[in-house]
Amino acid sequence: QVQLAESGGDLVQAGESLRLSCVSSGSKFRFDGMGWYRQAPGKERELVAEIIRGEPPKYADSVKGRFTISRHASFNSVYLQMSNLKPEDTAVYYCNAAGRYASYPYNYWGQGTQVTVSS
Repeated sequence: QVQLAESGGDLVQAGESLRLSCVSSGSKFRFDGMGWYRQAPGKERELVAEIIRGEPPKYADSVKGRFTISRHASFNSVYLQMSNLKPEDTAVYYCNAAGRYASYPYNYWGQGTQVTVSS
């Protein structure tokens, strides 16, 4: 059973930085893509950043220049370095792994980690 475990969420002040980590277990293959999504209270879950094998990283416009996604492909881990955090970045951040294996699609989610940015 594949599991994704996020860590690194915290309460910080505006302008500070955080690094989120997502480590997977139980997978017997390398994920095609991994990414970070977030969901703020009363809002839909949105893509923050993703990194897909063979493609450059993609970012939401709201985080470009402030967030950096990186991935340890061998260990199916993904990280999100967040700088110059703003109150509007407050949300639960979820790790995602998706792709196809042996022609079957997969889409895994972590439980989420809370990021709160105070003004």
